[in-house]
Amino acid sequence: MADPLLIREVVAHPLRAELRTAQRTSQGDWPAFEIVVVEIRTESGLTGIGEVLGRRGAVGYARLIETLLAPRLIGRSAHDRRGLWCAMRDALSGRTGGVLMECIAGVDIALWDLAGHAAGQPVWRLLGGMGRAGVDAYASSINWADDARVEAEVALARAKGFRQIKVKIGAPVGASIARIRQVRRLVGDDVLLGVDANWAFDADDALRVGKALVDEGYWFYEEPLRPGDHAGYRRLAQHLPIRLAAGESDFTAADSAALVAEHVLGLIQPDVARSGGITEAWRIAEHAAIHGVAYAPHVGWSGSVCAAASLHLAAAAEAFRTFECMVFDNPLRQALTTPVLGDVTVLDAATGQLAVPDAPGLGIRLDPEALARHRIREDRP
Repeated sequence: MADPLLIREVVAHPLRAELRTAQRTSQGDWPAFEIVVVEIRTESGLTGIGEVLGRRGAVGYARLIETLLAPRLIGRSAHDRRGLWCAMRDALSGRTGGVLMECIAGVDIALWDLAGHAAGQPVWRLLGGMGRAGVDAYASSINWADDARVEAEVALARAKGFRQIKVKIGAPVGASIARIRQVRRLVGDDVLLGVDANWAFDADDALRVGKALVDEGYWFYEEPLRPGDHAGYRRLAQHLPIRLAAGESDFTAADSAALVAEHVLGLIQPDVARSGGITEAWRIAEHAAIHGVAYAPHVGWSGSVCAAASLHLAAAAEAFRTFECMVFDNPLRQALTTPVLGDVTVLDAATGQLAVPDAPGLGIRLDPEALARHRIREDRP
């Protein structure tokens, strides 16, 4: 019998979208985002789609996929996801990580989408499933901006039905502490609050901010330190009774394995469009479950394919705790595919949850007009 998932073609679409309102973190303003959407087409006519976290230089990512990874996939069966993952990883002669791993992530998501279509099942069911009809979500993120904008964004998140909210903070320490107190005053004691520092601090300043978070009853403290500063994270864990959260900057399960196993982190947040796709993100989620650490997929400024893949992981993961639901307008998330999944526009305000899809694969399809509208035009030699 012919294999219906024999890979015929791999196409990478570099995309860019300008935002109506720039997003602001401790690292600066972001007026536009880039991603790469991957299509894997099979001999039988089935197509799977994936997404690469490539916020800058999407054209370069797309060329790497088509010139380096595609030849390792064409003519092979999309059923062999693990073997294909290893074949792509072997294209790297050094340590696992960087741009190549983000490209692998986009291909891997597309392979899982194909597997779901072939089986007639949603991806979360292929992963095992937990019987969830919906997943809890938090509003992300209140910008590192002036007090008036913050007040308006908090009010919007509350009006949308969110019971959990994440707030951006940054240097200097005094300004972060003031922001922590401001948002707690705005929402009262009934809302779970977390913060995201985007690596803004060294360990000493992070401790000062962390003490204010504890005093104000915050739930988690995300990326206060640079990725890889494991000694700093261990120091914070010893002195602060708050969940430390990290993982969006990791490429593989090995990057955070020690911090999870030692319970330094209380919340692990891999991004499926960076950390090797569904195959590797699932390994991270399973490792978290083994060690009793909560899992919350990172979505961030990605597009709709990443949001959908993250929703499937959330639906299936034993250690899942909460889903990052972005509350700003992003055409790459809200107009690129149909239906819209994992977005504020489909949040159930009565429950604060996002519905788990039942359609095969990721449960979404590309809008060709939106794809063409946002494609980065490149002059190939």
